[in-house]
Amino acid sequence: MKFFADTADVADIQDLASTGLLDGVTTNPSLIAKSGRDLKEVTREICALVDGPVSAEVVALDHQEMMKEADILRHIADNVCIKVPLTIDGLKTCKALTRDGALVNVTLCFSANQALLAAKAGATFVSPFVGRHDDVGQNGMALIADIRRIYDNYAFSTEILVASVRHPIHVHEAALIGADVMTAPPAIIRQLVRHPLTDKGIEGFLADWGKTGQAI
Repeated sequence: MKFFADTADVADIQDLASTGLLDGVTTNPSLIAKSGRDLKEVTREICALVDGPVSAEVVALDHQEMMKEADILRHIADNVCIKVPLTIDGLKTCKALTRDGALVNVTLCFSANQALLAAKAGATFVSPFVGRHDDVGQNGMALIADIRRIYDNYAFSTEILVASVRHPIHVHEAALIGADVMTAPPAIIRQLVRHPLTDKGIEGFLADWGKTGQAI
């Protein structure tokens, strides 16, 4: 499973990228607003920190304007992935962009039928929002399982990018289902390494080592 960081915080991305475990980054208008920085500037910095795709989202709602915005975003860096909403115009834009060789992330997916359309439009990634799905009483992971089965049925190349990840259990369940990618806030990615027994084991080893009076 690929790990993407869902943030526009350059310091957080740099820290995670230094582990060698970060495969890409996703941003959105809300995250850019939270950063308080210029869209092009921060996107350029993020793209320089990671080798993998960096999702930058259009804000237009009609196809022609989406294409204009996508053209601007694509020129920021070679690893920019254009993010479009799962609407008719978004799918039309996805089809046009992928034909032109661009990476496209179709976002705000909440049904298997929507995911099917994204794959037919040639999306590089489709982003089902599991946390938001859970918020309205639906089962976000059941949605991931449905999409996985449909994509496997037809050998679609579109990658399932699990978004709106709220806790480590979401990552675990998505990996069991076979999702291709998960994107999460840096704090959640860091939680994945934590376990009380690991901490206890380190504490015990260090205490025993101290008794030896040795140094490495």
